[in-house]
This record gives sequence, C-alpha cells and structure tokens, in this order.
Amino acid sequence: MIRYFTAGESHGPALSAIVEGLPAGLAIAPGDIDDELARRQQGYGRGGRMKIETDRAEVLSGVRFGKTIGSPVTLQIENRDWKNWTSKMARFEQPEESIPPVTVPRPGHADLGGMIKYGFEEIRPVIERASARETAARVAACSLAKVFLRAAGIQIGSYVSAIGPAGGKALSPNLSELLAGGAANLSKAADGSSVRMLEPEHEQAAVAAIDRAKEEGDTLGGIIELFITGAPMGLGSYVQHDRRLDAELAAALVSIQAVKGVEIGPAFENAGKPGSQVHDELFPGSGEPCRKTNRAGGIEGSMSNGQAIHLRAAMKPIATLMTPLHSFDTISMDAHLSHIERSDTCAVPACSVIAEAVVAPVVANALLRKTGGDHMREILERLEAYRKEIAERFGN
Repeated sequence: MIRYFTAGESHGPALSAIVEGLPAGLAIAPGDIDDELARRQQGYGRGGRMKIETDRAEVLSGVRFGKTIGSPVTLQIENRDWKNWTSKMARFEQPEESIPPVTVPRPGHADLGGMIKYGFEEIRPVIERASARETAARVAACSLAKVFLRAAGIQIGSYVSAIGPAGGKALSPNLSELLAGGAANLSKAADGSSVRMLEPEHEQAAVAAIDRAKEEGDTLGGIIELFITGAPMGLGSYVQHDRRLDAELAAALVSIQAVKGVEIGPAFENAGKPGSQVHDELFPGSGEPCRKTNRAGGIEGSMSNGQAIHLRAAMKPIATLMTPLHSFDTISMDAHLSHIERSDTCAVPACSVIAEAVVAPVVANALLRKTGGDHMREILERLEAYRKEIAERFGN
C-alpha cells in the first residue's frame, strides 16, 4: 500500500516527503512532479510568497534510470524564502538579535489550539507547520500516485465552480464533453483560467470579487468540483469502515488546510429529494450495466460503480486577514487585533490542484487492494483481467 509522510516548516530550509509502497517499474520523469507543483502555485489571488518560490522537487531515492525500484522515494523542495528567516527559524544556534514572540492568535487558525496542545509560549511554531505551505510536499508526493493511476487508465481532474459570490451550484454545461476523453481534459481546460473556472462570466465575476476582497483586507473561499474517470467497478469495500472508498476520499479532502466540507456527488441536494429522484436507475449495457444519471457521484455502497467519481469540496476563506479580526494577547491577556502573517486573498484554485493530489493515493490503494502486485507488469495484467471479467459477465 502507498503511504507518505511530509516534513518541514513554512519558512525552514526545505520541505520533504517520503513515499512508500509505490510498485517497482513505474516510469517517472521530473516533469511529472514539477508540473504539478507549478500548477499548485498558480491562481489569481495568491500572495507574495508565490513570487519568491519556484517549487522544484529533488528526487533523492527510490528511482533508477527513470523508474521506481520498489523502495521509498524521498523528495525535497527547497524553500527559497529560508534566507530571509535564518534567524527567526534557527534550528540550534541562538540568534544575536532579539526575536519578538508572536502571541496574538488568528481566529479560524490552528494558532491558539496548537499553542495550548504542544505547550508553546508563542504561536510561531504552530504557524510554521500548520501553514498550507506544507501542501507543496503533499502535491509532490501524491503526484507519483497520479502517475501510477494514469498508467492504469485512471485520470483525476478538477475545476472551481464558485469563489465567494461568483459562480454557482450548477455543474458546467460542457462537463460531459470534457470528461468523455478522461478527467485530465477537465483539468487542462480549467488550467486555462486564472481562477480555474470553466465559464468566462464566472471567471470575470470571481476576479472582480477577489479584487474587492483584497482592497478590503478580506479573503474568499469557494467550491471545488473533482472528478475521477476510468476507475473500474468495485474499488473500495462495504465490509469494514476503514476500507470504504467514500470515507477515505472524504478524509483525504478534509485533511487539506481550510477545507471544511465534502460531498459525494450532489449529496446535500439529494438529501431534500425523495429516493425516486435520487437513485440512478440501472439498464443493461454493452460490457457493464449503464445509468442515465450519476446522482450517486460514482460511488454506491462505498464502492466505485464504474461511473465518473464526483467529489465536491468547500474551502473556507483563509484565516489571515489584512484587516484583522478581534483577538487577544496570550501573555498580557489584553484585547488585541489578530496577528497578520503574509498570506493569500484567495487560494481556491490552488486548493483544487491539491485536492486532485490527495485523492490519488486513496484511489491507488483501492486499486492495489483489488489487484495486489509489487511491480507494474503484474498489476496491469491483473487489472486487465479484472476489466475483462466484468465485460464478459455482462455479455461483451
């Protein structure tokens, strides 16, 4: 099974990740990782940090002659901003100058709870690890799972359907056309927009909303639509809670900083309708049963049903405001406006790229649980046999 760990602080020397469980023989190129890192850095509304960093991953282990060798893959991403923080983030030596502590927590952030939990006298250590800068390491690590899925004919794509007041609940009208060739086409179309929206009128409204929020020292959240195509029927399981595909996917998405809600398909809309208007009727098809609708979001009984898997994630506005909210000083206990840390006005487009990344190991592991195997050849052979078994069962 694929698992990964990340390490590093927002303003430390580097971020790193270790990815374990990748099968041997998976072809990897530097662009497979760095292109995803570049996508994560894009998006209208990003802050000054993205003007400093140009994220590239150095592969330190686990790959030989462009293919994985079955051992853990180690990745490292340099933080260029580290040179500006060598005193504040010194690892061992005490800096010559006095470093003022950060003692005013931000509402909506990990600051206060993290300080209490880990016994800190200030919130700087919390800021450094709770920061969404950590997601650069996650995108790098998970990009390898995306490559594995691509080799298995499974694609992941996303777009942004709403930012603040801009956009709406309805799915893009050209969604079916984009998904017909695989979910990667969806991402390619979304990447052409500065806010990863598919309708020009929504993009214009979102850019205007971000500009207004920036002028007011405020921030904006939004809604991400994520699709997975090519997953065969039967990934996941209903027999144990920790193998349910929908539960694992939801957990992966909520693990992203500032993501507070997840839907499988139009789940909240379905909750207000009778079952006759919710469940996807089955019809005989060529190779496998077919459905005329996908209200289940591609998952039934916590297993993939052969349709496109549709996930929706809600990202709250970023907690750091340039017009700060009320807080208090944890040393003096006096009322105070909250701490201001360099931040973005809107990071929803970046979050959609991160969302693509974090679900990849979940789907990859569901596939590996079905096929088994330690190297690509046997995994792909077993997957092909499974797809053939499904087709033969339904008369193709």
